[in-house]
Amino acid sequence: MRSQPVAYLFALLCLLSFFLSCDSSKKERVKCDSTYKHWVWINPQEKDTEEELAVKYKKYHDAGIAGIFFEADSEKHYRVAKKQGLEAHRWMWIMNRSDALKSHPEWAAVNRKGESCADHPPYVDYYRWMCPSRPEVADFLVADVKNALAKDYVDGIHMDYVRFSDVVLAVNLWQVYGIVQTEELPEYDYCYCSLCKAKFKEEYHKDLDSIQYPQESLSWRTFRYDAVTGIVNKIGDVAKAYNKPLTAAVFPTPDVAKRLVRQDWTNWPLDAVYPMIYHGFYKEEVPWIGDATKQGIRGIDGRFPLYAGLFLPDFKNNSELEEGIKYALENGACGVSIFGELNDDVLAILAKYRTKPE
Repeated sequence: MRSQPVAYLFALLCLLSFFLSCDSSKKERVKCDSTYKHWVWINPQEKDTEEELAVKYKKYHDAGIAGIFFEADSEKHYRVAKKQGLEAHRWMWIMNRSDALKSHPEWAAVNRKGESCADHPPYVDYYRWMCPSRPEVADFLVADVKNALAKDYVDGIHMDYVRFSDVVLAVNLWQVYGIVQTEELPEYDYCYCSLCKAKFKEEYHKDLDSIQYPQESLSWRTFRYDAVTGIVNKIGDVAKAYNKPLTAAVFPTPDVAKRLVRQDWTNWPLDAVYPMIYHGFYKEEVPWIGDATKQGIRGIDGRFPLYAGLFLPDFKNNSELEEGIKYALENGACGVSIFGELNDDVLAILAKYRTKPE
């Protein structure tokens, strides 16, 4: 009779050991290398010669820059960069695609007023957003990504504009467009097309048109987060098939991303994330770069590395830039990514932050 409790206890201990081992495997976290890696966003110019590029990209490499996100496909730029020891990634616009809507206006996102992005773009003319609920949109993007990754000189895909249009702009931009957005205005709130409404009803058993304040519906927000995440998951499958990394430029913190553009980037299958911590856009001071980095690190919980995106025009001088880099690195970033003109002074600052202090 005594053997039964012993056997029961043994089985219980085995189960406990199993679950603990599973839990510990889940807690394996990505750590930054001992060397920081910096990045840069570039729109390649075809007029640049290979000789000029070789000199420029060698300087980048020597300053600790690991790779370049190219906003266009330029084999010349990519191959020269790779010869200088840099990674060359295709920087692609995802949901904001005027080229697609010219041929397929029916793919356009629709705002709460019922206006289509195809003929009523919000804010600026190039804001032509596609609806992430449409299978045709996913198919188009998958084919586009496959075409890029099939090229041997492309090291990976870097996604941008992988979100809805800004339902609320960063506060510093209100004066630029003459808009005060202390509430979510219907002309900037997307997507309310018939397909999104039908899919929402199917999933949540709610008629969106019967909700008095749909902009406040938590389930409707989740539906839209998930719609964009579904697009990212499909692109992620393509990247895995080509064994090339998938990264993204995203809004500065998980909270800001969800609130302003319905972007849930902490739950994406990424190899790295590059939050655009452009402090000036939000009327914040340089120390906020550290706060935003910390929030992002907490959100991804070590599943992939984070590199802090910095906007050079936001810094008053080189001392401020160096301060911003330090705030990012001290709060967990594995490096920074720079948007703006990289002169020798900026490269010299980056070169100072190549190796993590012991």
